[in-house]
Amino acid sequence: MSSFLATDQAVFEWINQACQQDWLDAVVPYWRDKVSWVPAYLVALGWLLWRYRRAGLLFVLLVGATVGTADAVSSHLIKPTVQRARPCHERALSPPARAFDGCGGGYSFPSSHATNHFALGVLLFLSWGRRWGRWRWLLIGWAASIALAQVYAGVHYPSDVTAGALLGSGLAVAAYAIYRRWPWRHITDFLPPQATA
Repeated sequence: MSSFLATDQAVFEWINQACQQDWLDAVVPYWRDKVSWVPAYLVALGWLLWRYRRAGLLFVLLVGATVGTADAVSSHLIKPTVQRARPCHERALSPPARAFDGCGGGYSFPSSHATNHFALGVLLFLSWGRRWGRWRWLLIGWAASIALAQVYAGVHYPSDVTAGALLGSGLAVAAYAIYRRWPWRHITDFLPPQATA
């Protein structure tokens, strides 16, 4: 365990400090801020409801339930149980964490940002893969970039975001499996039958 924690800390220091760039310091606070993505979410919500009507509403409810469950499990179940301090609160770190966007409250493990965004990204990946083809991997890259931004900002260790990514992905896979068994039309019923290579 000690070697794992040492590796976790070493990777954290590399991302948080050795990879420091002024342009990243300017971009990361906006990239990791959930408010920054609200316009995109609203556009997607409006399009789904306009394009798919009832099936779109059901899919929106599925997304909301999946992300809500992911947030509840990570923030209200696991974090209070594990009680791992954020690196920016850890005084034993040498050199100390570079937290240029505030440290935040609460605990560190797992990262709720990573959990929630991977839950959303993987669910969309599974649901829209036939329409987007290889472009669907951008959803995973988007979720991963937000997860890495938490480490760069000094508020999470790499293991925090890795655990969050696995948790969110697992919940998304489970939600998609349930969704495909619902006894009514799905979003995927409207998509082309063959994936775009």
